[in-house]
Amino acid sequence: MTNVHVITGGTGGMGKAIAEALNKEDIFLLADVNEERLKQTQQELNDKGITQVLYQTVDITDQENVRALAQTADSLGEVKSIINTAGLSPTMADAKRIVDVNLRGTSIILDAFYEIAKKGTVAVCISSMSGHMVPKEGPYSEILKAPLAEDLHEKMEPFYQTNSGAAYSFSKLGVLLIVEDQAWRWGQKGARIVSVSPGTINTPMGRQEASQSEQMKMLLERTPLQREGESPEIASAVAFLVSDAASYITGTDLRVDGGTVANLK
Repeated sequence: MTNVHVITGGTGGMGKAIAEALNKEDIFLLADVNEERLKQTQQELNDKGITQVLYQTVDITDQENVRALAQTADSLGEVKSIINTAGLSPTMADAKRIVDVNLRGTSIILDAFYEIAKKGTVAVCISSMSGHMVPKEGPYSEILKAPLAEDLHEKMEPFYQTNSGAAYSFSKLGVLLIVEDQAWRWGQKGARIVSVSPGTINTPMGRQEASQSEQMKMLLERTPLQREGESPEIASAVAFLVSDAASYITGTDLRVDGGTVANLK
């Protein structure tokens, strides 16, 4: 049976690069909020020889939307991977919305796809080097592991208040913690769950942050490799993690940040 890869945020630079890095003979189900961009991305991938590309409009903060996406994926074949690249950066929304999309959305996706996960299924959650800039252990740690709780914002707002940059870091730390926390659960199905933490990456989102954020400029200056990363460099890391070559890797994060976090310690 043909492998199925589901890529949320599939119209972004990272999502497209990941599709290009995987087996072109597989089935790709792209999810995003904008149908016009999905159609355009489908055509772009078709032009590059990736012929089995389907799409579905999805708001990852909507549980019914995400459940419908999982049902579609399950009907297409063996779900090899669910790769969540969908997210909002600090300049794109207010603090509450960033947490809803980056953290709640991740949890909603993992819950829905856990139900259809089988031996060999891999969940890849895109986090960020920003998630490593908040201490992992703190009074917020257990709160972040349960992002679907109704009082999430009430409990977390004292930590990030209205600061979208701080909310972003906490949301991405939450992704790292959830991946660690859910490794046992996924492992009981013979499935794996991992995260990838990009650094400063040359994508439309990354360029927007770099142009509007002094902190991003400072981080780039502190990057040992002295340059931005490119989407294919994230994609190759994801392709490895999805492959059988990474069959004993789960419950952990891979930083693809040019050494930035290491240089900040």
